[in-house]
Amino acid sequence: MPEIKLGLIPGAGGTQRLPRLTGVEKALDIILSGAPFSAQEALQWGVVDALVEEGQLREGALGFARKVIDPHMVPRKIRDLNQKIEAARGHPEIFEKVRSDYAKKFRGSEAWQSALRAVQVAVDLPFDEGMKFERQAFLDLIPTEQSRAQRYVFFSERKVWKIADVPEDTPVLPIRKVGVIGAGTMGGGISMNFLNAGIPVTIVEAAQDALERGVATIRRNYDNTAKKGRMTAADVETRMRLLSPGLDLGVLSDCDLVIEAVYEDMVIKQDVFRKLDRIAKKDAILASNTSYLNIDEIAGVTGRPESVLGMHFFSPANVMRLLELVRGAKTAKPVIATAMQIARKIGKIGVLVGVCHGFVGNRMLYQRQREAQKLVLEGAMPWDVDRVIYDFGLPMGPFAMSDLAGLDIG
Repeated sequence: MPEIKLGLIPGAGGTQRLPRLTGVEKALDIILSGAPFSAQEALQWGVVDALVEEGQLREGALGFARKVIDPHMVPRKIRDLNQKIEAARGHPEIFEKVRSDYAKKFRGSEAWQSALRAVQVAVDLPFDEGMKFERQAFLDLIPTEQSRAQRYVFFSERKVWKIADVPEDTPVLPIRKVGVIGAGTMGGGISMNFLNAGIPVTIVEAAQDALERGVATIRRNYDNTAKKGRMTAADVETRMRLLSPGLDLGVLSDCDLVIEAVYEDMVIKQDVFRKLDRIAKKDAILASNTSYLNIDEIAGVTGRPESVLGMHFFSPANVMRLLELVRGAKTAKPVIATAMQIARKIGKIGVLVGVCHGFVGNRMLYQRQREAQKLVLEGAMPWDVDRVIYDFGLPMGPFAMSDLAGLDIG
């Protein structure tokens, strides 16, 4: 039931039938998370009646049909299953707890309160009245600005994969090993994306202490994830075994893709690419993690501008979904197709853009930052500006974001 992610609530009786099958708490968890669940979970929670093994669908369906027409089996109507919702009747504290638990996650959002209320109506009112409430709530949400925006994002995230002049049958290059230059916050986070996808990474730093610090940070991030139960200790070791640290760019000579994540300075980046041009194998893709700088100027210092593009990850690189892929004037189409494919493989939304100031993300953020700074000049305090944006539903305000990213970089 993914509707909550579209600024809507489940329709067609979703908010009325599900609580009658799973109980109120589980139904609210499913509806408010919008997360998919497995067939095994559906059986365990009472959402489906039976499962059959793969390859036995016809036999299983016939067997189930025979049970249904057995005179001793009374087919159940979900609308009449009231036992689980009656258990919640007269217990408003159930809904108050859910409201409290989800308030921070959904601050500034409209749909979740409607979903919560619809399930409460399923408990308090007859089925037909609940259906009417759900239908009206659904219709009320469709024209809202929030739902229209969330639906726009849903389709946009699918549309970005289709590039008019790069057909789907464009040949792609094999990416068996990735090199990352820089073991700082960005370099480490970028490396984790590929390690998570099972792709070996060689990470290079200029100094031993910086290299050790970067590798230690990667391990600490994985260890923290394991402590939260999101991966096992064995998973941590599997990923770390795929990581090869080095102090010389020469170790990148066998990499299929090399991503530069050094300081945001054109002179430094051009120097790195001159060296890479001599070291990297001839069919390797050379990428820059620059957030603003001109990719054509970087590509211009190499003898292979067709192999150069921007791959701008957003901090924290192992978490943020957006990956800007910057096409230079001479970037070859197979290079673009390969970058798009690898973006999908590492779980990013790959957005292809041209060379322009700030590309996509920072080009949009610039407008907001400019207005936020004007507000401060007019007398507002930074934390007051941040509070409004935070209460609107964004993860942090513009000044907190600038501070986290680094005021010196800004």
